[in-house]
Amino acid sequence: MEVTDRLDEVLADPRVSAVAIATPAGTHLDVAMAALRAGKHVLVEKPLAATYADGLKLVAEAEERGLTLMCDHTFCYTPVVKRIREALHTEELGEVHYFDSVRINLGLVQRDIDVIWDLAPHDLSIIDFILPLGIHPVAISAHGADPIGAGRACVGFVTLQLNTGAIAHLHVNWMSPIKVRTTIIGGSKRTLVWDDLNPTQRLSIFDRGVDVAVPEELSADERRDVFVSYRTGDMVAPALIEREALSSMIQEFGSAIRTGAPALTDGHSGLRVLAMLEAASQSLANGGAMIPLAVQR
Repeated sequence: MEVTDRLDEVLADPRVSAVAIATPAGTHLDVAMAALRAGKHVLVEKPLAATYADGLKLVAEAEERGLTLMCDHTFCYTPVVKRIREALHTEELGEVHYFDSVRINLGLVQRDIDVIWDLAPHDLSIIDFILPLGIHPVAISAHGADPIGAGRACVGFVTLQLNTGAIAHLHVNWMSPIKVRTTIIGGSKRTLVWDDLNPTQRLSIFDRGVDVAVPEELSADERRDVFVSYRTGDMVAPALIEREALSSMIQEFGSAIRTGAPALTDGHSGLRVLAMLEAASQSLANGGAMIPLAVQR
């Protein structure tokens, strides 16, 4: 194995057909563009680029040259997220009502990005990955606080409106004394709970929820008076085959290169996440205003 600190040597080497880029987001455009122009397939650490415009340039360059461009949304390759995707795509949970995620810890305050750009890409990429076709975010708002005077938001709350009327909410925080990685997805049939810090039971599916029998012809005022019943059923903890996510991701990258088919987290996936991040930043700068999203799957 050879080691070098010179990018030009790597890109000039005919034995190298693909590169993985794990550098600061602000360098992704230059490094990835150089690799694509050298004819290399590219895997980029999240986020795809520092801005949506930069990401769009990379996607266009890869498509023009017929090269694979893939974004390292690693959580999408974990067994638990793949199982969640299956549950939503097969309507095991029924109609999606809400997505609620908490991703907090006593973390490293970044110098160049806020907590939303640091932690929310994980959840935004998961949302983009698991939602069935035809369901997508249409608007986003964000609120943040900088109680320690770091010059950027250290605590953030992001809300997404879906085109179905469902809602997704993310809580990200660098200042929590405890680490929490929990996601709840509520559906019309069942509710799913993912506790990523519980290795013995990461995933639980509850046959519990709220049932409302509402005739379609009722007005909004009449609907408020309809009797609500609470359903309490069994809880199932699906068996998950543990597999290292990075290995699965690399296999996907290799398969995309060999077949020419888009990777599960291709450049367009990275663009959609960038669009949500930029809209969240715009909302944050405008007091939490709801910002429409133009980029859809």
